[in-house]
Amino acid sequence: MTRVWQWNRPVTVREVLEDIQRDRSIAYTTVMTVLDNLHQKGWVRREAEGRAYRYEAVSTRAAYAAALMNDSWSQSDNPAAALVAFFGMMSPEQREALTDAVRMVQGPENPPSAPPPENPANPPESAEPEDTEEPADARNAGNPEIPGTENLGTENQGKPANRPPAQNTEGGR
Repeated sequence: MTRVWQWNRPVTVREVLEDIQRDRSIAYTTVMTVLDNLHQKGWVRREAEGRAYRYEAVSTRAAYAAALMNDSWSQSDNPAAALVAFFGMMSPEQREALTDAVRMVQGPENPPSAPPPENPANPPESAEPEDTEEPADARNAGNPEIPGTENLGTENQGKPANRPPAQNTEGGR
């Protein structure tokens, strides 16, 4: 799938074969079988061109990644807690990208609700320095608005986060 997404246009088995063969040896029939399997699974569509087919991705890589995330999230017995844990694994750059994406989805008609303006004469009692960054699971631990978060962040306080290894979700070669 990665090769089909990289081309970003309908491709033949021969084109994918030659692209892969720059990195390693592979048989024409192997590439043909993989593309046929992807077609049978609905990942690519194909059109006949002479005696060959041209294969094109049905969806973008971003749409595929979104579907994987949605599928995993919807299978959780506690989606809110799963999101909190997921956000806790994100780097600052990923959280910024998420914030930007939420802004795009909400659009100008529905801007995110702004926090109330601070009154310099009466600063909040629990004001924390702005440059401190704690994991999202610690910030949301015990949040009564998010069921299932009562134990998040408490077992590893003062310890670095233990994150699972990244999964390869490219769906192919």
